[in-house]
Amino acid sequence: MRLFGNVYEDGKFWLVEVPLLDAMTQGHTKREALEMAKDLVESLANRPGFSAVVHPGAEGDFEVSSTDVRGMIGLVLRRQRERSGLSLAQAAQRLGVKSRNAYARYERGTSVPSVEKLGQLIKAVSEKDLVLHQSVAL
Repeated sequence: MRLFGNVYEDGKFWLVEVPLLDAMTQGHTKREALEMAKDLVESLANRPGFSAVVHPGAEGDFEVSSTDVRGMIGLVLRRQRERSGLSLAQAAQRLGVKSRNAYARYERGTSVPSVEKLGQLIKAVSEKDLVLHQSVAL
C-alpha cells in the first residue's frame, strides 16, 4: 500500500505533506524532508516493527509505503476518523455496525478489509468524500 505525498520548498525549508494522513513535516533539504516523512509515518503508526519507505517521484511528488498493510490501513482509518472528529462508536454507527469493536478491529490492524470494504470504511470515517485512487495505491 502506498500513500501519495507532496514535497516543496517554502523559504528556508522543504515541506512534505501526506494529505490522506492530514500530516506535514519539514527539513532543511529535500532529502532531509523526505527522511522526516518516513519518520512521521512510522511515528504516527506507532506499531512495533512498523517500517515505512519513501519513494521519491518527479515534480515534487513522492509515495510512502510499508509492507505492514494492516498498519497502513489502520493508520489511514484512524487519521481520517480523528480528522472528522468521530469517536469509535460514531465511526461504527456510520459504517452501519452495532459494535464499535467491529470497526476498531480494522483500525487496530487485527482485521484486514477487502478493497471494497476499505472504500466503505474510509467513506464512513471521512469528513467529505475522498477520491481514494488519487490518495492511495493498493
